[in-house]
Amino acid sequence: MDWAVTEEQRELAAVVRRMLADHAPDAAVRDLMSGPDGHDPALWSLMAELGLQGLAVPEEHGGAGCGLAELAVVLEELGRRLLPSPFLPSAVLAVQTLLAADDPAAAAAYLPGLADGSLIATVALPMGDTAPAAEIEATSADDSSYAASQARSSEAGGADAARTGEFGGFRLTGVADLVLEAQVADLVLLSARTAAGPSLFAVRTDAPGVTVTQLPTLDQTRRLARVALDAAPAAPIGVEGGAPRVLARVLDLAEIALSAEALGGAQHCLDSSVAYAKVRHQFGKPIGSFQAIKHKCADLLTLVESARSAVAYAAGTADTASPDALPVTASLAKSHTADAYFTAAAESIQIHGGLGFTWEHDAHLHFKRAKSTQLLFSTPTTHRTRLAAHLSL
Repeated sequence: MDWAVTEEQRELAAVVRRMLADHAPDAAVRDLMSGPDGHDPALWSLMAELGLQGLAVPEEHGGAGCGLAELAVVLEELGRRLLPSPFLPSAVLAVQTLLAADDPAAAAAYLPGLADGSLIATVALPMGDTAPAAEIEATSADDSSYAASQARSSEAGGADAARTGEFGGFRLTGVADLVLEAQVADLVLLSARTAAGPSLFAVRTDAPGVTVTQLPTLDQTRRLARVALDAAPAAPIGVEGGAPRVLARVLDLAEIALSAEALGGAQHCLDSSVAYAKVRHQFGKPIGSFQAIKHKCADLLTLVESARSAVAYAAGTADTASPDALPVTASLAKSHTADAYFTAAAESIQIHGGLGFTWEHDAHLHFKRAKSTQLLFSTPTTHRTRLAAHLSL
């Protein structure tokens, strides 16, 4: 495979970078961080006009039919800017979940809205190194408890009643924790226990019995929420008992996508450090002329370029990788890139000196994003353990 960046990918990166420079400057990012939802609907609509949300959606559903390599280009630019946005959970994770579920009806129902940005979705994936057992129970509409919940829902009337009819085949009860950007999502895709095993369902966040609560986070540029379900109407996706296979693939793709974001953040840390080292003078010389700073910048360049290679390989092979190979490439990308980003963010603070410790500078934002990237889904240590097991070490 040719790993060279294509002209189309370069142009895509340039378009996204110009859009973010014009419509998401640092001040706008700070405003979104402190806002109630961490989301700019106007910018989301502009991204949809450029076709970004539909990059990986098949053409028959209104998308561009591209692969993860093109998504990685966009994610790198979003990571560089630290834009608070539901792009990762909606345009990447939700789309890939629907594609992996191999459910034509669900794809036709949701993918067009995801592609044009009119629908925002997220996926409840296991977080942390020890994934807890599913805490959500699915009850069939034939169950006696369904009648009582149906009566409660009908009291809402109007649009809620119509939605209940569409999503009334199953009722879900339980809690999904640490769900990415659920506070702005219209739809949550999650696993719930059925008689056939863990199965995939879609739940509307405005349906009766659904409560979304934002959670405090270290990284203010990425929101997490708790989704509580109380006999919430749900629509099944794919075959019953098929959730583990689907979510295992999506979790690997999520790690690769997260690595692409981390690459953009690490590149920003390197670029800002080099730029500052050229203009900050000490003892009558730019600090970049001192050997200690030179070595830091050189080491960061090596880290960032190796991370770029890892992301390019993982994203380039993700769409064609076998079920056995994908976990290996995902672990390779996440374990190296997440640590590279954290190192770049920490060294950037050191190179910037006192300025790097101030709230006004973006260095601390990248430091927090880098740490959250390490912890999100599975840690680099866990991925290295998985790689060692694969190599029989």
